[in-house]
Amino acid sequence: MASRRKVGNLLALAVLSAVVQRPMHPYEVASVLRSRGKGEDMEIKWGSLYTVVGNLAKHGFVEAVESERAGARPERTIYRITDAGRAELVDWASELVSTPQPEWPRFKAGLSVLAALEPDEALEMLRRRLHALDAGIADLRAALDRHRREVPRLFLVEDEYEIAVREAEAEWVRSLVGELSSGSFPGLEEWRRWHAAGGAPTGGAGQAGAPSPADRGEADR
Repeated sequence: MASRRKVGNLLALAVLSAVVQRPMHPYEVASVLRSRGKGEDMEIKWGSLYTVVGNLAKHGFVEAVESERAGARPERTIYRITDAGRAELVDWASELVSTPQPEWPRFKAGLSVLAALEPDEALEMLRRRLHALDAGIADLRAALDRHRREVPRLFLVEDEYEIAVREAEAEWVRSLVGELSSGSFPGLEEWRRWHAAGGAPTGGAGQAGAPSPADRGEADR
């Protein structure tokens, strides 16, 4: 398990990735990160930027080098990365790339209570999701094709990954939609009877007779 970082907010990682290029003041850091679309790559709360920069400085990952003032604007402090900050950036990037961590996608949460929907309603919702996924994938591919003309692939691999993940999800949803549409989904009629009787389906993961995800993982091993 990865050790707890002194500054664990992913915005800190993004800040380090910006100031490793050159010293910047926080406002410039935000502009650079937004121009790179970092808000689409990781969860960023822009309102905490100055707090995060302050925490990075507190722990020695960045340091103030000078302050500047432009006209009537407030004074801006320029920060540069330290040797400790460079080491933290490399170590953090290595951890994120090499070590799978549990994630809780909202879609998985929805699937875990799919039985609460009547089968035809579930089918319609899945069709809507599939339509949105296909449209989003097309937009992402078009954007990636444009960026490839100007940006080295090294700085686009996260976009390739996003497309691959969405395509895999779309393919799985498409398969599920096919099973529900054709009536080949196991237990479909029982699912319908549950709702017709006004009851709620039971027997999900974690209930008697059904293995939990952790138990399934143990069995696989």
